[in-house]
Amino acid sequence: MQKALHIRTTVQPGGRVEVASPELEAGQSVDVVVTRSSSTERRSVVDILAEAPGHRLFTTGKEVDDYIKEERASWDR
Repeated sequence: MQKALHIRTTVQPGGRVEVASPELEAGQSVDVVVTRSSSTERRSVVDILAEAPGHRLFTTGKEVDDYIKEERASWDR
């Protein structure tokens, strides 16, 4: 009997999809079926910012100001 393995992943640049699982053995023959998710998943702004390069997530305006001041000061060094 075939065992189905369901893995949700994100399409990488160039349309590349990667599947990795400890259940898969090297050299094993597998069938891969790709379906697009039909539902549009709503994500919060906080989740999107957490994935941004640098992972900077400010919680207050003061944190933003302090960060900008620190960056500007580093330009003069």
